[in-house]
Amino acid sequence: MNKELEHSFVKELETNQNIVHKICRLYTNNSHAHNDLFQEITIQLWKAYPKFRGDSKFSTWMYRVALNTAITLYRKSKRTVATQDFEAVSFKISSVEYDDTVEEQLKLMYAAVKSLNDIDKALVFLYLEDKSYREISETLGISEVNSRVKMNRIKGKLRTVLNP
Repeated sequence: MNKELEHSFVKELETNQNIVHKICRLYTNNSHAHNDLFQEITIQLWKAYPKFRGDSKFSTWMYRVALNTAITLYRKSKRTVATQDFEAVSFKISSVEYDDTVEEQLKLMYAAVKSLNDIDKALVFLYLEDKSYREISETLGISEVNSRVKMNRIKGKLRTVLNP
């Protein structure tokens, strides 16, 4: 590939890399897995970049490639034996002035979102990124109406999980 193509890819990736980091956080449990997934998504983006025609925004195309890569790897990892994640085990020393309410609520929310199926998880992620339903539908390859209906159902599921 030529230098111009490589330069434009690197520039776009640097500008939009937070998208990939957020997807990695959603689909991984530790920093090693996060880094591995980030690298794999970057490789897949690079391989697919020559085919990017610019019909949509780069970030929308990037979401699609990154989510597809994460979902594919996530499904493959589901076939392996489950083990305890060392980083997930934490020892806390209680402190009177420390209020971890928000942190605990975020952990519960992430756990609830991680329990969703792959498409629902991706839909929630894009919704939390303030993407319009039109952008969500383009990224996930579903109709705009379907994305709205799915999001309302997901909200109900999350309410049930978070407020039993």
